[in-house]
Amino acid sequence: MTDQTWVTTPVTAALLRGALEVEQTPRGILPHRLPARARAQCADPQLALAESQPAGVRLALRTTATVLELDTVPTKRVYTGLPPRPDGVYDVVVDGRLVVQGSVSGGDVLEIDMRTGQVALREGPAGTLRIDGLGAGEKDVEIWLPHDETTVVGTLRSDAPVAPLSPSGRRTWLHHGSSISHGSNATSPMGTWPVVAARRGGVELVNLGLGGSALLDPFTARAMRDTPADLLSVKLGINVVNLDLMRRRAFGPAVHGFLDTIRDGHPDVPLVVVTPVLAPIHEDTPGPAAPDPAAFAEGRAGFVATGDPADVASGRLTLRVVREELAAVVAQRRREDPHLHLVSGLDLYGPAEHDAMPLADGLHPGPEAHRTIGERFAALAFGDGGAFAP
Repeated sequence: MTDQTWVTTPVTAALLRGALEVEQTPRGILPHRLPARARAQCADPQLALAESQPAGVRLALRTTATVLELDTVPTKRVYTGLPPRPDGVYDVVVDGRLVVQGSVSGGDVLEIDMRTGQVALREGPAGTLRIDGLGAGEKDVEIWLPHDETTVVGTLRSDAPVAPLSPSGRRTWLHHGSSISHGSNATSPMGTWPVVAARRGGVELVNLGLGGSALLDPFTARAMRDTPADLLSVKLGINVVNLDLMRRRAFGPAVHGFLDTIRDGHPDVPLVVVTPVLAPIHEDTPGPAAPDPAAFAEGRAGFVATGDPADVASGRLTLRVVREELAAVVAQRRREDPHLHLVSGLDLYGPAEHDAMPLADGLHPGPEAHRTIGERFAALAFGDGGAFAP
């Protein structure tokens, strides 16, 4: 194909789904999963990294094109002392079916030393994702961006015009959670448990899973309050424990306040509170979590809990305590809020699942476990009698 046969389309918000906002940069648009007002209220670099990683964000278009090229600038993460991470994966879906996966080389490099907290960024060139063999005829195409790789999206080229995909008419599910909801240790964007569940439930997903940042922040609650949604869920607890962020006295009222704010914008929408899945290091041991020196010595990521179990008596949080508190909050609120529901994380990933599919780093499920969690959530929430049942 010659240069003259390309149709060039600048990517704009009209072609994107799953982002709350886009930022125009000199190299293209950067999808954000939190609005600028929320980002301005917290200078935490972990939050900035997490919300800029486009979990659940995809280009959605209608076209007769058989070939597409998408220019992007990915940000690759390099962790000191660990093997290189694989390039982020793009999942390409045609008429609802995954047809091809790809990656983009080049881009910026973010060097992170987890033991010292030092971070350095090196800028690099844009890369191109080429998608061949899409087949003849008009079709719906979705290009899911890498869930854990910050991605500036540039120009889209095609051998036929493209147009934004019309609204599907499906219900919109807005979900917030930690790195597990974000997709840590999943190998592709459609392999994260919220996407697995959304596809089984036949809904449009907006994923506010924020690695390391499900911390009951008021600005996240306000973002959820202000985002149109037909279904809502929040998976809470693990980050509050592994950052040792608050004590039992503060946790329950903070959950109430978070839910109050969401309800200000969505008073009658089905809302599911999901408790933490099993993570043995924090079941009975408070945080903070820290890199495991033994694991790093072996060239792999791992985490340990550094708190003292004896401190639970004085109010420090563990996952067991968090589940108790969340169950109590939901039970109290359900007296006036019949659309509020509780799902136990142990019903999604508990001791039996851990025996079969252990957490390789002590905190994050792998690809098979993501699929299991997604399938089980779909059965519980979207199945007969579930909070999200049609």
